[in-house]
Amino acid sequence: MVHTTAEYDVIGVGFGPSNLALAVALTESAEAPSALFLERQASFGWHRGMLLDDATMQVSFLKDLVTLRNPSSRFSFLNYLHERGRLVDFINHKTLFPLRVEFHDYLEWAARQVDDLVRYGHEVIGVRRVADDLVEVLVDTGTGTIVHRARNLVLATGLQPSLPPGVVADERIWHSRDLLHRVAALGAEPPKRIVVVGAGQSAAEVTAFLHDRYADAEVWAVYSRFGYSPADDSSFANRIFDPSAVDDFYDAPGWVKDQLLTYHANTNYSVVDSELIAELYRRSYREQVLGRPRLRMMNVSRLVGAVSTPDGVRVTVEALATGEQTVLDADILVCATGYDPVEPATLLGELNAFCRRDAAGRLEVDRDYRVATDDGLGVGIYLQGGTEHSHGISSSLLSNGAVRAAEILDAIRTRADAPANARPVATR
Repeated sequence: MVHTTAEYDVIGVGFGPSNLALAVALTESAEAPSALFLERQASFGWHRGMLLDDATMQVSFLKDLVTLRNPSSRFSFLNYLHERGRLVDFINHKTLFPLRVEFHDYLEWAARQVDDLVRYGHEVIGVRRVADDLVEVLVDTGTGTIVHRARNLVLATGLQPSLPPGVVADERIWHSRDLLHRVAALGAEPPKRIVVVGAGQSAAEVTAFLHDRYADAEVWAVYSRFGYSPADDSSFANRIFDPSAVDDFYDAPGWVKDQLLTYHANTNYSVVDSELIAELYRRSYREQVLGRPRLRMMNVSRLVGAVSTPDGVRVTVEALATGEQTVLDADILVCATGYDPVEPATLLGELNAFCRRDAAGRLEVDRDYRVATDDGLGVGIYLQGGTEHSHGISSSLLSNGAVRAAEILDAIRTRADAPANARPVATR
């Protein structure tokens, strides 16, 4: 049964850190637009399957949900620490990078304070145009379908796991996103051989974690590089994540954007913290000395096949330099092979016809993160993610979440307050 409920100024689709930052900004705003956030998960959660006990954040705690927008906010990480009774202890820790489990607890703490704006277990399954400035959002609640109406949409649907070509996840073939859930579901018999594919931070963390957890198992790390590459977290390189860098990137010619993405890929993609690289090397060398090698590195190699068997998974690895193939009968294959952005078109339905795209088929996005649309659609469609091509490398990262939320909220207000004949026109 389908029935229509309320009408909102803003409906946020997805409720990860990005839309959480927007919900907090709305909560702290005077005369805020009416808003509702819809999340298909049963509760707040952010990469729960990779909340390893000793994994730390790779972004400063000062780039939390609010500090770069409002340093005095009660939603800051520092206030969270104060309420948890750990502020002094954290200061004595002398680090900018909290444990990932701690930062996740901070996000949950903040999410609980804006709980009135969120409906969990509500999956958006479609959007349809009602009028020039109004859309209906179709929502599956698990017990039926309801419809909300909105004048603005903010899409923060996150990323979807990417697996190597031809590889299908099952009980023995995992994506790193599900690591802890899958490990918990394993039977009493520990694995004897595990293959981990990938060259980035997640791959290295998974390799170290499994090598620790299963003391008698071989762990084979497969990656196409000669070795793990260290992340460039130097001060000048990190300026690519500054709020002002978004302006520089957005206004740059296309060829400059391509160069910047190439130059600074090693700040975020397929790179590993230097300390973890050193730790894995120490383990590998120590095992060589002791004559008990369990940590095996297959560098300059790629996965070319993975087939589930009654006892595990048969993995075929090809050496890129020689073309030689090695077949490994493993108990588990973990693919730490990253994520792809979720294409907004899957949700927008008939609204796609109004959305402008560039020569490469990508959505054209204004500086305020609003999708450029043709006449006939006055509804604002804002993106939190999927804008790397227009806004740069930090488009879906925590680094600019607080500032991005403020810019989107300001844009929604400005357009709402402007007379219809004086509203900003979408630019190509």
